[in-house]
Amino acid sequence: QVQLVESGGGLVQAGGSLRLSCTSSGRTFSSLAMAWYRQAPGKERQFVAGINRSGGSTDYEDSVKGRFTISRDSAKNTLYLQMSSLKPEDTAVYYCAASKRDRYGSSWLRFLGGDDYWGQGTQVTVSS
Repeated sequence: QVQLVESGGGLVQAGGSLRLSCTSSGRTFSSLAMAWYRQAPGKERQFVAGINRSGGSTDYEDSVKGRFTISRDSAKNTLYLQMSSLKPEDTAVYYCAASKRDRYGSSWLRFLGGDDYWGQGTQVTVSS
């Protein structure tokens, strides 16, 4: 079983930056492909960014391209999401997700579901 714990959320003004972290335990970190999702009030959960097992392939939702960067540190068993130029529409609960499936590339991480592993989420609020 994989446990995922997110941290780093908070309140920030528009144009500001935050870095989210997700620490993994219970399975070798390098055997997991990872992703960030978010869910705003009244909306469905949305893919934000994904990264494959090696870190060599990443994928981003269009609205965050050029502003967010996903990365991973195997030595620390930690996934990151560096967010800059934040906008009020980025306000959401951000979830870390992991999959033990072995697929080519990272675009498939847009379709994670109940068979994968999820954290409890961390709130990000961007004020205007």
